[in-house]
Amino acid sequence: MTIVIGGAWPYANGSLHLGHVAALLPGDILARYYRQKGEQVLYVSGSDCNGTPISIRAAQENTTTEAIANHYHEEFTRCFHDLGFTYDLYTRTDAEHHHESVKALFLQLLANNFLYKKKIEQAYCETDKQFLPDRFVEGLCPNCGAKARGDQCDNCSEILDPLDLIDKRCKICGNEPVIRETEHFYFTFSQFQGRLESYLAQAKAEKRWRDNALGLTERYLAEGVPDRAVTRDLPNGIDVPVPGFEGKKIYVWIEAVAGYLTASLEWAKEHQIAIEDLWNEETISYYVHGKDNIPFHTVIWPAILMGIGSKALPTHIVSNEYLTLEKRKLSTSQNWAVWVPYILSRYDADSIRYFLTMNAPENRDTDFSWREFIYSHNGELLGAYGNFVNRTLKFIEKSFACQVPQAEVDSDIRKQTVQLFNEAGVLIEGGHFKQALESIFEYIRGANRYFDEQQPWLQVKENIEAGNRTLATCVYIIANLGQLLHPFLPFSAKKVRNMLGINEMMWHEQVDLPKVIREVTPLFERLDIERIDEEYQKLVRDSH
Repeated sequence: MTIVIGGAWPYANGSLHLGHVAALLPGDILARYYRQKGEQVLYVSGSDCNGTPISIRAAQENTTTEAIANHYHEEFTRCFHDLGFTYDLYTRTDAEHHHESVKALFLQLLANNFLYKKKIEQAYCETDKQFLPDRFVEGLCPNCGAKARGDQCDNCSEILDPLDLIDKRCKICGNEPVIRETEHFYFTFSQFQGRLESYLAQAKAEKRWRDNALGLTERYLAEGVPDRAVTRDLPNGIDVPVPGFEGKKIYVWIEAVAGYLTASLEWAKEHQIAIEDLWNEETISYYVHGKDNIPFHTVIWPAILMGIGSKALPTHIVSNEYLTLEKRKLSTSQNWAVWVPYILSRYDADSIRYFLTMNAPENRDTDFSWREFIYSHNGELLGAYGNFVNRTLKFIEKSFACQVPQAEVDSDIRKQTVQLFNEAGVLIEGGHFKQALESIFEYIRGANRYFDEQQPWLQVKENIEAGNRTLATCVYIIANLGQLLHPFLPFSAKKVRNMLGINEMMWHEQVDLPKVIREVTPLFERLDIERIDEEYQKLVRDSH
């Protein structure tokens, strides 16, 4: 059995911000956890280098789409590495393997009679002399009246057709487009209505999707799934492999979601493994993304997989709500965002991972504030976790010359530890990362209370056996934290294992105590609280 984890593909038209990380971090937690359990994991993603947003950026900066895509793909790769993301393959949609696999998938859908040609009317800009991609048409949403793009309204999550927009404008020049006829391929989504309804009912019964995914998908299916154009007159992307359609491209609705499969195909080829061994009816798959991507993962992608006869439909949908910033909606256009390259240059990756897991927008929007971020680092990471590890190991270093007392571990704490592995594991597998991490930190707070109550600094003078038992128990707790925190806080968990000389990675109780401890170094540094105001003022200054 394989665990396939797909992280949404960020658009390579601008830097990553904390909202992206909040949505994508669960993928890495899952991958690390399942590998620790000894499962076969395939964790894939990549940069979305095709389509409209990159063309817009290239036109604005008077450069090529390739130059923009290369710049941001390299930046994304670096950021994910520095955040500790452990993708098995992080690729890009302008890679040759992706183009070839998407064309093959398109031809398979055509051969299976799920694609048909249709003449349609499309927005055409006479000023810019081109058919306008959906995102190049802007106007008011016919459903809720908010400002919207031609493909989707971010306000009400309605999937749109650009022609339905009220007061249409071309994004490039601002003029009103005209409507012209063109021919495109349509995908018969409507044929999958019944199968999608059964698929949703099963996901609901097994509670494998987040509530927002269930609710939104129910709404889409209740409205009836319309057939949709899956080719477009676009400047860059994957050519339609059918004579007579030269110059037209396969649209993002097939092309981008197919990345999970094309990346898996490429990885399988590199490792000489049959794709059927990875993608089959036994496969457990997690799709990790923000709520604006829900319909693409719960309606469009499953329908495409059904259309090519794939048995590996998405099993778990991990769709986060939005992250706000200082109680305001993130806005890249107004620069109201904390950019990932910036925060990584100044703060510990584990601090970022900790905050975004503990304050994850799992079922409702949550807020990032510099105040909360700095206080949570100082109070919880440094004050509870770092402090417990440091005070225990420093005491052994000083009073026992780095020799760990080999005594019986407290039986209640052992029971509690075994139970914690089981409970946290169930929570992680169910997509409840915040609860899992909270339960581990509850255990850490209990460990600090245990240290204070036992007072080993007195015990070693008055009752050496009791002192040895306390310290052996504390080292036992630390050894297990080196395993329990690995999916969440990999950098500090590795430091812990190094200090104890533990090489093995596993998701179960660590019984054997190390004989000696190596050089003890602090896990975290205290952050000056003056930074709160500095960072907030910088944010305000940089936004416009």
